[in-house]
Amino acid sequence: MSADTYSPTAAEVKALRDRTGAGMMDSKKALVEAEGNVEQAIEILRKKQGKRIQDRGDRAASEGTVQTYVHSNAKVGVLVEVNSETDFVARNDKFVAFAKEIALHIAAAAPRYVSEEEIPASDREREARIFEEQAADKPENIRPKIVEGQLRKWYEEVVLLHQPHVNTDKYEGKTIKQLQDEIAAETGENVGIRRFARFAIGQ
Repeated sequence: MSADTYSPTAAEVKALRDRTGAGMMDSKKALVEAEGNVEQAIEILRKKQGKRIQDRGDRAASEGTVQTYVHSNAKVGVLVEVNSETDFVARNDKFVAFAKEIALHIAAAAPRYVSEEEIPASDREREARIFEEQAADKPENIRPKIVEGQLRKWYEEVVLLHQPHVNTDKYEGKTIKQLQDEIAAETGENVGIRRFARFAIGQ
């Protein structure tokens, strides 16, 4: 297998990302460079990103907290589960504050999925078809790039981890994934947003 032909699956990229806390694109590039060798990919990430990368192995994030947010008009409410490895971190003030901020963001941004991997293939294919039809009048050689760009924009609309936090001033435009990586690095544990439920009157 060569780096020219190897392309990691979304599940492989997610596994490396969860294990190291690295970004999705950085994880994918490292896997390509390492031709699928996970240990070598971790080494590549550590060389490039230093202390920001930790090999958290397969330690399970089975503890955590459930936090809520209800808008002041009582018409929108959110429940979110955020996981950590230990109860000690789950009770950490910064960890709880992070979970509360995620709940607030979900109330305002209304994502549909936690991660890109959760999007059903049928939904992804439907959106791609729509974008392909919209790009039908463009030169054929650039249509795939247009569709790819439109899909990325759609991910930002519907995928929680892709969305910049709605409080852009406070979080400097960082995405939820970046904020999750930061709290993971700060606590030294795997941190994951497992699921959420958003309730809105009339919806």
